[in-house]
Amino acid sequence: MKRILKIAGLLLGCVLVAATLYGAKGYWDALADAPRLRQQADALIGRGMGGNALGADHLAILLAVQDPDFANHHGVDFSTPGAGATTITQSLSKRLAFKEFRPGVGKIRQTGYALGLESRLSKEQILALWLDTLEMGKGPDGWMKGFYSASLAIYRQQPVKLSDADFIRLVAVLIAPGSYTLTEADPALEERIGRIERLVSGECKPAGHGDVWLEGCHQVPES
Repeated sequence: MKRILKIAGLLLGCVLVAATLYGAKGYWDALADAPRLRQQADALIGRGMGGNALGADHLAILLAVQDPDFANHHGVDFSTPGAGATTITQSLSKRLAFKEFRPGVGKIRQTGYALGLESRLSKEQILALWLDTLEMGKGPDGWMKGFYSASLAIYRQQPVKLSDADFIRLVAVLIAPGSYTLTEADPALEERIGRIERLVSGECKPAGHGDVWLEGCHQVPES
């Protein structure tokens, strides 16, 4: 029995070492990619496609839904209500660090890469790259990528010029872009929009750290 426990302990130790090395590789890969990514981000910001170009009110809405403590964390967030398991930086890392991301062990490299990005890029640079790489669902001319591109495709306007209602429609699809339809009436999307509207108005709060679907803002029908 002792021998079995010893072997199990050794195996567990090997797994932990491998996981640490895998995460560290993600971190160092991010450092190597950082100069190129900074250039890409600065180009986007220069073209008016960064987070600040959304307008202060719209940016506040976006962050309240997607990553409430984005301005303060260093790539991961284990406690903020509504943050969920993936920050904006981790979401960006999933697209930058993998040809095809697979959950599970991939989360270790994703997190290491996110920590590396946070150590070399500004928040505005990270946000600009994230906005540019977002999956936005099906549009008038096919699948859409990039928040600014989707705004032009759906509304023919830059996001800063959208009403809060139209801006929230774009934000609402981010959690599951393949599940919602921006080009026609979609009751499921409208329900998601209602939750976000109640959140940003201060009527409700996420039920906990993992409440990315905003169950804490679910409207109970009146009896």
